[in-house]
Amino acid sequence: MTSPDDRPNSLSLSVTRRAFLRAGAAAGVAGTVGTSGCTDDGVSPSRFNDSAFGGRPNTVADLEDNIYTRLLGVRPHIGAHEHITTMGGSRMPPEVLEAIVEANEYFVDMNELTEAAGARVAEVMGAEAAIVTSGGFASLLLGSAACLTGTDMDRMRALPNVTWARRNCLIQTPHRFSYDHAYRAAGMTNVYVDSRDEFISRIDASVAMLPALSAIERGSPIAPPRSMERSSPTPDTVILPEEMIDIGKQHDVPVMIDMASDLPPWENLRRFIDLGADLVVVSGGKGILAPQSTGILAGRADLIEAARMQNAPNDYIGRGMKIGKEEIIALVVALERAVRIDQTAEVEDWNARARWLAEELAVVPGVVARYAMNNGGYADVDLEWDQSLIPVQPREFKRMLREGMPSIVYDGTTVRTRQLRPGEELLVANRLKELFTELSL
Repeated sequence: MTSPDDRPNSLSLSVTRRAFLRAGAAAGVAGTVGTSGCTDDGVSPSRFNDSAFGGRPNTVADLEDNIYTRLLGVRPHIGAHEHITTMGGSRMPPEVLEAIVEANEYFVDMNELTEAAGARVAEVMGAEAAIVTSGGFASLLLGSAACLTGTDMDRMRALPNVTWARRNCLIQTPHRFSYDHAYRAAGMTNVYVDSRDEFISRIDASVAMLPALSAIERGSPIAPPRSMERSSPTPDTVILPEEMIDIGKQHDVPVMIDMASDLPPWENLRRFIDLGADLVVVSGGKGILAPQSTGILAGRADLIEAARMQNAPNDYIGRGMKIGKEEIIALVVALERAVRIDQTAEVEDWNARARWLAEELAVVPGVVARYAMNNGGYADVDLEWDQSLIPVQPREFKRMLREGMPSIVYDGTTVRTRQLRPGEELLVANRLKELFTELSL
């Protein structure tokens, strides 16, 4: 890791970094670095190596004057949160943005592009076949449609009005989540059962698909990763993805694994394919850092072909889930980048920032900032405070943090660093310390 003394614009000019930030929290940080934690040239210095994100960090000035504020009056924020769709997802690296610009300059046959891009994605993931979709939800819907119809054109034309017997999507209740209406949108009838024995006994000729959530392994299938202290183990009564795959094979029913946002661990890109899953769903706009409007459906060649036939640009149930040529190219570039970079080093960089941030916040009287590994495989800052010294409820504190300048959004009690570019951790530290100081009795 680069020493701060080896970097230009280091904060080791005449005071230590910690002393400087303490002063900044109490007095608003004046002089060489403003309240933004940025130097006069608008660059946020950082003690950390440049992230594989690429690009430059946001400054307070950027957050006040940008295309969102100028065009629509919408205020961006510093993303100290997971790659949540409702908060804007993730950010694309420069090489992905460059690919979008270049791809825009050419016309291509979209069927040819879809097949070629799918072949490349399948190669990276070790799958028989794949297609690039317009997001994780689209992948769920298209995978469901493929399981319902196969390559039967009459059935494709009928969707979502299923008149044949094999139309049930059998879901163990713990795998139920807010997006499982994607299965219904394709035409399936969702059937929920609780116990493992009931689930297995319910599999018959009416069952077209068995879905499973990979995140069930960490006990919270629809929530961002949590610290180990705040996590509960998955009950033994829950069918885990590997077992679901085995059950599907025993009963000759396709199994679709939704691992939309479960990267890291990066081994997940191939893990469920290697275990024999018939279909695997991945979000493009989360850990892969492709456009937010992209996704992957990978798996068995016959099912992927059925999904491709029903997807745009063809005029079947997936026609409305159109994806542009630029987005397809960007997804492929982002995926190849994701498997090329030193992923261990990238996670270590997130962790180093979390450790530093926890140390910086811990100096505030009454604040407990814990560096904590989460059940997603990387570290965050678990944040609490003594409300007798800092009399504000967490919900109100989050509101004030979001409405302030710079605007900062974090997940619940957890401040995350994985989406911060080098230098933005200073903005987070400065603003949190400043707000805690303002609220202190």
